[in-house]
Amino acid sequence: MPEKLPNELKYWVALSRVQGIGPRRFAILESHFGSIENAWAGSRPDLVAAGLDARSADAIVDARKSIDVDAEWERLEREGLTAVHLRSADYPALLREIHDPPPVLYVRGELSPLDDRTVAVVGSRAATPYGREMARRISSGLAVSGVSVLSGLARGIDGIAHRAALDAGGKTVAVMGGGLDTIYPLEHAELARSIVESGGALVTEYALGMRPQAEHFPRRNRVISGLSRGVVVVEGDMKSGALLTVRWALDQDREVFAVPGSVLSPKSSGPNWLIQQGARLITGHEDILEELNLAVATAGKNGNSEAESALEGVDILARENNQEGADGRILALMVRADGPMQVDEITRSLGLPAPEVSSSLTLLELRGAIRQTGPMMFILDPGWAKKVRRA
Repeated sequence: MPEKLPNELKYWVALSRVQGIGPRRFAILESHFGSIENAWAGSRPDLVAAGLDARSADAIVDARKSIDVDAEWERLEREGLTAVHLRSADYPALLREIHDPPPVLYVRGELSPLDDRTVAVVGSRAATPYGREMARRISSGLAVSGVSVLSGLARGIDGIAHRAALDAGGKTVAVMGGGLDTIYPLEHAELARSIVESGGALVTEYALGMRPQAEHFPRRNRVISGLSRGVVVVEGDMKSGALLTVRWALDQDREVFAVPGSVLSPKSSGPNWLIQQGARLITGHEDILEELNLAVATAGKNGNSEAESALEGVDILARENNQEGADGRILALMVRADGPMQVDEITRSLGLPAPEVSSSLTLLELRGAIRQTGPMMFILDPGWAKKVRRA
């Protein structure tokens, strides 16, 4: 249950429910009235005198007839949510720096500490196998390096980034385009629960009951970039929402990173164009850590990074399976591969019969040790490697 905050917060929450009252008008009201509580009680003439247009003043007066301040606060408590207003010490410092920070953030889970070690990973909803794998690699690497991975819970790259961070045992935060009582898309409801249960958070500037709407998502993107030290674009065409996030990031003086892709792929047209415009080309999470001067925060028992420990775990798995023939030989080969391997490549390298390789790959995939990244392409699963290491 969230801790009760000062009485003033209840009026920030109430005012945030009034349509058309955004960051600029909050600032106008706070400056004129001295507090949002006083602004909430202000008469229509006083609201206009403060600098609001007639429509906004009428909206506040009308809202007072239907919004019960105490009832709204109690609703947040019942939902297990926390509200943080712009003047609170708990409000993320990086987000406060942008020119139009949300007056109120609604949080399910644990938002802080975020400021120093958060990177956003965004991209196409219709990701290619290449894009999916790069999103996994980068997000997993950031997570095991102690960096919080932030994205928008959307289909495609967003969802992959969240899952990869969770699989790596790291923290991830999702910024939503509606109230926290509605998960969108619905198929990510379980992912949203996992984010909170793992110590991450769901965050939004939209009050309970506000459904996700198309016009919310461009505004949501400014919060994604505002909460982050930098934004990584994995895939997206020139009209992608990921490029909208980049525009916000540039306005907010955030670093922009782009994953290069084939010039023949429309999904890579956005990142490739960004690189031409001066975005930092990256091939892995190490490039991001170096650019942002983020040292690896998580270390293994012997001083190795968690990523190194995971690789050692796969080595253990491979050695333990050597006696099983093809399974162990395939794992040992894939431990040392630079990336996904095609079935024919595995067959040639090991000199094994194709049916035996195919059978072993199927069994290893069922066990969760490997996964497909495209037609007949396989790669080790980093989450499985960690499980083996812990065992």
